[in-house]
Amino acid sequence: MAARTRKLRLTDEWRQKIRVSAIVNRLQSHVSGKVDMSATQIAAARILLSKSVPDLQSIDVGNKDGKPFQVTSVETDKELL
Repeated sequence: MAARTRKLRLTDEWRQKIRVSAIVNRLQSHVSGKVDMSATQIAAARILLSKSVPDLQSIDVGNKDGKPFQVTSVETDKELL
């Protein structure tokens, strides 16, 4: 097999994504019953994930008046695009 002409370098961002995916895979294996994990291991995985992946938050979008939004569709001339 020929050697690579260009070396592949992982950035720190990619390395972090690989670490996070390893934690997620381990937790999924635990949920499916393939791997046994202690409560301490699960708590540690949760803490590591909370530091790496942002939590989902609900955002309430509304008008100041409390009235519902009105969506208007504007057609464009295809020739201009």
